[in-house]
Parts: sequence; C-alpha cells; structure tokens
Amino acid sequence: MTESFGDTLVTYLRARFPLVVVTTVEETRAVEVIAAAAQETGRRCVTWDIGGGFGSLSDGPGSSGGPVPSITDPAAALEHIIRTSNDDMSVYVLKDFHEFWKDVLVKRRLRNAAQALRRKRATIVVTEVTGKVPRELTDEAVALEFPLPTDEELARTLDQLARQAGVKISLTPLGRSKLVRAASGLTRVEAERALSKVFVTDRRVDDNTIDVINEEKKQILRETQAVEFYPAHETPDDVGGLDVLKNWLRLRERAFSPEAAEYGLPAPKGIALVGIPGTGKSLTAKMIGGLWRLPLLRLDVGALFGSLVGESEERVRTALRLTEAIAPCVLWIDEIEKALAAGGLDGGTSMRVFGTILSWMQDKTAPVFVVATANDITSLPPELLRRGRFDEVFFLDLPTERERRDIFTVHLAKRRRLPAEFDLDRLAKASVGFVGAEIEQAVIDALYGAFADDGRDITTHDVMGALARGVPLSRSRREVIESLRDWLRQGRAQSASFAEKTLAESSFVPFEID
Repeated sequence: MTESFGDTLVTYLRARFPLVVVTTVEETRAVEVIAAAAQETGRRCVTWDIGGGFGSLSDGPGSSGGPVPSITDPAAALEHIIRTSNDDMSVYVLKDFHEFWKDVLVKRRLRNAAQALRRKRATIVVTEVTGKVPRELTDEAVALEFPLPTDEELARTLDQLARQAGVKISLTPLGRSKLVRAASGLTRVEAERALSKVFVTDRRVDDNTIDVINEEKKQILRETQAVEFYPAHETPDDVGGLDVLKNWLRLRERAFSPEAAEYGLPAPKGIALVGIPGTGKSLTAKMIGGLWRLPLLRLDVGALFGSLVGESEERVRTALRLTEAIAPCVLWIDEIEKALAAGGLDGGTSMRVFGTILSWMQDKTAPVFVVATANDITSLPPELLRRGRFDEVFFLDLPTERERRDIFTVHLAKRRRLPAEFDLDRLAKASVGFVGAEIEQAVIDALYGAFADDGRDITTHDVMGALARGVPLSRSRREVIESLRDWLRQGRAQSASFAEKTLAESSFVPFEID
C-alpha cells in the first residue's frame, strides 16, 4: 500500500469527508489502496462502473452489508447512495466518473450526494484521469493525485515476477538499485510489462535490463510533441576537452542512488551551459545521459506554444508532468533563451511559459537533472542563472590548443581514421579560433575532397586545406564572441575547461596557416 496516500485517505475517511476525487491511470492499484483504507476504518468498499453497476469488495463491521443493487445508470446509482446514507458505512468507488462531468443531471446528483453525506459515515471516492474537477464540485470535493509506485513497490514487483517466471537476477546491489531507479516513473502495469519482456527474451535480469526499461519509458512520451526521447550513447571520450565539467559530472554519477540519499546528499538539480555556439553544449547534454545511464529527454521550447488561449501553459505543464513521471532522467532544454523570443508581443504568453519552467525548476522534488543550454546570454534574466535552480553555471569557451588536439582525435577516430597517422599538433596550432563543430566540419570537408580524388585516404594536408578555406565564428562574429568571453572574465560562471580560468592561451589570435 502506498503509505503517504493511504494515510491521507484514512484521515479523510475518519474526518467524514463526503467526496474525494482521485486522479490516476492505475485504477486497479488505486482501488486496492482505497479498499485497504476502508478496511482500516471499519467500512466496506463498494465499487461502481457503468458496465457492471455496484460490486462489493469488502464488508466493514458497521456497514449495512447485504447484496448491492444492479444499477448501471450513474444518476440512479447516486440516488441510491443518497437514500441509504443515514445508516451506511461504505466507501463507494465510482470508476471513470469524469465521463459524466458534462451531464448536468449527474453532476447535480453528485453534488446532492456530497451534501447528504456530509458528517456521515459513507464517503464517495471518484476515480478519474483528467485531473480536472468541475467548478460546481470544488467546494464539495477534495482532490488527490494517486502517486506512482515507490522504489520499494517496484523492487517487490521485480522479485515477485522473477520468482514466478523462474528467472535469475544477476545484479550487484548497485545494479539492482539502478534498475529499480530506471523503473521509477512507470506504473505497476508498465513495469510488469517491461520486465516480462526481459524474462521472455533473456531469461535473466542484468544491467542490459535498464535499456529495456528505458524503451518502455520512451513510449510514454508519445503523449506530447514537446518532449522528445533522445538515445544517449555518448561517453566522455566522445567529447574533447572540458575536463572540469567532466570531473564535476563524474563526482555526481551515483548521486541518484539510495546510498547517496542515506549519506545525506540531495539529488543534483542541474547545470546551465552557456557560451559560444558550436563548443559542444548539446553534445555534453547527450554525454550526461550516457555517462549516468539515465533517459535523456529534450524539451522543445518552440513546440510548447499553441494558438489557443491557455494552450501553451497547459502544454508546458503536461510536458513537465510527463518528465517527472519518467524520472530519474536528464531533461535537456536546448537554447532556453528561445522561451523569451517573443518578448511582449504575444500577450505575455512566453513570459508565463518561462515563469512556469522557472518555478518548476526551483520547486521540483522529482529526480530530474536539468541541462539548459544558451547561446545568447544577453536575453536571459538574472533569476534564471542564480543558485537554487542550477547547481553550477559552466561557460564553454573557445577550445585551447590541447582541447583542439583532443577534438581532432575524437572526430578522426569517429570516422574510422587512426589519429596517430596525423600531425595533430600542427592541426591544433592551425585551428586557433575554431570551435568543436567547425573542427568536425573541417574533417568532413577533407573527407569529401579525398573521396572525390579517387577515394584516397585523407592526410594532414587535406585537413589543413579545409581549415584554410573555413572562416571560424570567432572571426566572422568577433564582437559577439568577445562580449561572451567578457561575461566569463567578470566571474559570472565557471569555466568548463579550467579550474582557475585564464584566457591567455585561449584568447583570440588572428588566423594563419602554414
């Protein structure tokens, strides 16, 4: 039984609340908890649905007992509850009652029933999935959201299914913790479905099971176009440089584990990656998901805005609710400054959407690690980057010579070339002012040229030629880049590359080629 929800419901029953509305998609599990709460308070639990009418789940010592009537009409069912309310001690669970919210007669009868049951021993519990209570009922009803299974419940589900299927669990304590954490955010049925799939195919539970669980979570995201599931296979080796940032992430790799919580560590909230375009901010977000073996979700800020009044705000709430359902996860908000792109020309919608995201980042308790990237820091309000919303703000600068050498190594190896066959020092010196994306493009351009020349392999000279033809952003937009780097010099962020930032080595030098 879900302890916090069950205890709350028991309190409401003992306080004789007449109407409780429970929002959940887990009807079976919710009814189990409601029936347990009814039994604890000495009441019988009676369910009702339009297909089968009334059905008794349990009898309480003080209930009227006896057979329940076969009434399938919702208005008649409510009338029956009103007629028997004087000496009744039942908890009536009305399933899918949100389907009748627009029926004026049913809504009036439900309101009458709530008023008739006030201070009596019978209670109506409505289960529904919309999360919306009609305005006429808000004064009569208390609304509760049924929580998803806890880690303890998911662990019991894993053990129970494994025993039933005769499947071996080959996991270390840490691996088991990671698996249960990966299943967090799924309903019990969803978790059972994902685990059953593993039992049928592999006949064992190991670290690979986490990937299957994440695939199950991916299906949940089909409810919204604003959140996209990203496969995250990148590792720190796929990102050149950024040593300070990588070390920061490695120290927090186990931060979402129960051991960390027992130690007294709070789950990290997130980081902001600001700086020069093309320096690897998006790649870093993908790398975090791969390093921590967590689902990576990308929030498309542009897809949050709709044309109808209130639609944008509802979309952002839905997206954030789904994100929390999938937690623990990494939420990547790419180019977060786009949320403010409309300024005041959209009736304040962008400000409300942005405010909703900010409030959620500040108050969220779900283990969602936010990675927000930004190129245009001038459009960001100061309250976004303050401590409390992010654990750290990192600035991604122009790569140093050593970092450029690492970046060449990554991209040559990625295209099945041996980095040792290239003069990496010469390439690093020749690419002063180039960001990672521009270095990658230089390697690709060299490959195109060599492929057109009878498919020969590329050489250092080919890459040098591609660099010579390229115009780096640090030259074409020198003023913009320098203003960004001035922002770092003012001490507003931590460098992703240096523990103590000095710009001497990485400052802009006019481009020259041998």
